Order: sequence, then structure tokens, then C-alpha cells
Amino acid sequence: MDHNHQLSVIHSDTRLGEDVTISPFVTIEADVEIGDGTWIGPHVSIMAGTRIGKNCRIFPGAIIGAVPQDLKYRGEYATVEIGDSVTIREYCTLNKGTEASDKTVIGDRSLLMAYVHVAHDCHVGKNVILANNVNLAGHIDVGDFAVLGGLTAVHQFVKIGTHAMVGGGSLVRKDVPPYVKAAREPLSFAGVNSVGLRRRGFTNEQVHAIQEIYRILFVRGYNTSQATTMIESTVKASHERDLILDFIRQADRGIMRGFRQINGVKAHGDIA
Repeated sequence: MDHNHQLSVIHSDTRLGEDVTISPFVTIEADVEIGDGTWIGPHVSIMAGTRIGKNCRIFPGAIIGAVPQDLKYRGEYATVEIGDSVTIREYCTLNKGTEASDKTVIGDRSLLMAYVHVAHDCHVGKNVILANNVNLAGHIDVGDFAVLGGLTAVHQFVKIGTHAMVGGGSLVRKDVPPYVKAAREPLSFAGVNSVGLRRRGFTNEQVHAIQEIYRILFVRGYNTSQATTMIESTVKASHERDLILDFIRQADRGIMRGFRQINGVKAHGDIA
């Protein structure tokens, strides 16, 4: 197959795998790698330092590997690293890293819907869904299997835990722990993502243990220190329990709040 479409501009230094499709009007700079079976749609710009895995689909208008929108960036070498089987829809923008971590990462099998922006030094896990117009500021970590609804904006340095689900239109200023649903303004605990967990093979016993952890943390009125002590002493040790506790302890920005008070009445959302 002729990878180099006559209406595209592809630097001679580009390293292409087998069966890569390059559509018309694509621009690819030097120091770019594209894995086997990947499709690059029309009018895509792929800039120096970009690494794209196998069997990815990059839709028209996407810009990958542009320099950071960070005034501290001084031209240091950095990359964007995209895993295998990633889908990047129309007009997404993914910036390379800075000296802080040297790279921006998108994990395998993730889906970035149209107009998503991923800023410098973000690390997006595997099987993540970022819906239309999600905006990630710099230095954000998004755990595996997380789902962010459309028009969600995430503050720099925030962490979003594995299997978390953030409702559309949210402003995420604090860390979102694993396995939860997050919604409302300001962003608050809205239950455990039990439907998503069961779809991914979690047992009823695992889901119930996670629900009990978040009852202690968000519903029963403890402060965070009291809650973590109570969780350690009353909830059976497990991978999920320890992951949640480690996340809370490492939440430099603090975690989102529990159930909100609405007109003086606690908003008891579904914790199922």
C-alpha cells in the first residue's frame, strides 16, 4: 500500500507500520511513529514527538502533538504517546508534555469524542471515555475505565479514579475517588458506579463492599481522617478497599464533597 497520499505532506523521517492508511490533506512532521493498521483521516496534523499505537483511528481535523499551552514550556523535548486501538474523533487537540513528566499519555482502547482537549502532561488510562468537549487542563491523571460526560472541565493536577463516572457539564476542581459517580455543582458524590462495575465483571460482594466504604466516607458524617480510620477497621481488606484508601491519602487537592445540602435537606442520592 502507498502510505504517502499525494495530497498529504509526510516527513521522510516518519516511521510507519504495516497497513497504515494516510488520507488526503494530512500533515505529519519528523519524529513521528504510527503503528500497524492505524487509519489517519483527512486534515489531521501530527506533530513532532507523537507516538501512535496499532489499530488506532484518528478522525478529520485532529491535532496531535502540538507544543503545550504552558508559558513555562521552553522547547524541551517531550512526546505524546497514544496506545493501541484508540479512537480520536473530530477536532480533538492533544498537546505534548513538558519537563514535568516529558509526555502526555492516552491508554489503550480509549475513546476521545469530538472536540476533546487533553493538555500537557496528562495521563489518561486504558478504556477511558472522554465525551464531546471534555477539557483536561495540565497534569491530570484519569484512571482506567473512567467515563467523563460531555462538556466536563477538569482543573489542573486533579486525579480521577479508576471506574469513576463524572456527569456531563461538570466542573471538576477536586479529586474524584475510584468507583464513584460524581455530579451536581459543586461536584459531589452521587453514588457508586454499580452498573458500570457489574458490566465489567465485579461481583455483588465487591460492589457491596465498595458501597459500604463510601457510606462511611461520604454519608455518615465523618471527616476524612475519621472515615479512613473507620474503613480500615471495619471493612475487610481487599484490592478495592486499599485502592480507595491509597487514593484518598494521595489526594493533594482534596477529594470532592459528599452528599450536598439542598435547601437545608441532605440530598440522599442513590448509592447503589
